[in-house]
Amino acid sequence: MNVMNPKAEAVHAAYENELVRVRKFVVTAEEILHEGGPRPSRPRTRAAVAAIVRNPYAGHYVADVMPMMEALKPLGLEMSRRLVAALGGDPKAIEAYGKGAIVGAAGELEHGALWHVPGGYAMRELLGGAKAIVPSTKKVAGLGATIDIPIHHINAAYVRSHFDAMEVRIPDAPRGDEIVFVLAMTTGPRVHARAGGMTVADIKVGDGQR
Repeated sequence: MNVMNPKAEAVHAAYENELVRVRKFVVTAEEILHEGGPRPSRPRTRAAVAAIVRNPYAGHYVADVMPMMEALKPLGLEMSRRLVAALGGDPKAIEAYGKGAIVGAAGELEHGALWHVPGGYAMRELLGGAKAIVPSTKKVAGLGATIDIPIHHINAAYVRSHFDAMEVRIPDAPRGDEIVFVLAMTTGPRVHARAGGMTVADIKVGDGQR
């Protein structure tokens, strides 16, 4: 029996298609008050959203996997919206980001690479054209595998205060024929960042690096 209301069905149709079927979303958010030192003027928040997706290429070699990259673009936007909402709803508050994927055992590493464009460009678009490349990681693993999502500043990859990572783990995923796609964002630097290097105030060139 289908108990989903028409509005929810319409939302699902916006990011699901022939190649993309989502089993569930998982959102994890943290509010960091301090790490043993003084409390910052505002808490640092960070969050990750994971989508557990059926892998249409699992179990056999497919030479042309690019159709799925295109098919994942609406999902990237949907996940980006969910992530911004989890961090308060204001895209201008986001200062750093990253992405990753865990491919189930019946898939291959290249299937995780299909997330580079849909995940990265979706966040950059939603955040108003962020300049820095989105750092990424991917692996092939089984149920409950963890993955550390690398994070850096949205407009300059060399801003040392924003170098970070967020661990993500979904206990029942990925199944052999699934992929866990992940996006992560933060609203500021490490809570007690004091390791020197380039700062946000030093961003001038606008090339995504410095």
